[in-house]
Amino acid sequence: MCYGVPLGEGGSRLDAAGVPVMSWRCGVIVVSMLGLSAVAGAADSGPTAVVNRFDDTLLSVLKDGESLGYEGRVKRLQPVMQEVFALDYMAEKALGRHWNDLSDADRARWRELFGEFTVANYAANFDRFTGQRFDMLGEEASTSGTVLVKTKVISPGTEDVPLTYRLQQIGGTWKIIDVFLKGTVSELALRRSDYSSALERDGFAALTSVVRAKIADLAAGRGKRERP
Repeated sequence: MCYGVPLGEGGSRLDAAGVPVMSWRCGVIVVSMLGLSAVAGAADSGPTAVVNRFDDTLLSVLKDGESLGYEGRVKRLQPVMQEVFALDYMAEKALGRHWNDLSDADRARWRELFGEFTVANYAANFDRFTGQRFDMLGEEASTSGTVLVKTKVISPGTEDVPLTYRLQQIGGTWKIIDVFLKGTVSELALRRSDYSSALERDGFAALTSVVRAKIADLAAGRGKRERP
């Protein structure tokens, strides 16, 4: 709220016409509020906030996993993952140098398929709540302007699983570009190794068939990795 404080009497300041000067205090308040809003906005969209949003979604999927079923988990995860992951960027990097060999049509087909598989992988593996929680361990600057956000999956009765996310600013927004399983194993590097071998051995059409088959297996409850 703005309010004026007269400064014109009792030794106070007058303007050139002898009129008491009114000091408006709202300017300081508004500037302060704008400053706080900018800080809050940066915190809400920073690397840690992005990972927290994803972890919150994963936890809700776990808790409702059995009632949602596979398709329900996909529907809940998909919009959030499309927002917090740089799926198109990851799709390109997962093919390494082979990306340059694809036509525009095949690139578009691969981006769609890679995104579908990534969501399916999480929907299949985060399917049942057994008391898990996600602990945030902090973030640190990394190479090439990226940031590592370190978390840990706590599962009662089993070993804790460190998960580290690498984020990069893409179009001015922080996005997840890789996940390090157990804190050290790059999921993107594993995919690149698998996909490059398949491309060199059998070609692009065969690779897409293999990935579609993996999605079908995940939807049917097969092909799951050891779940955190």
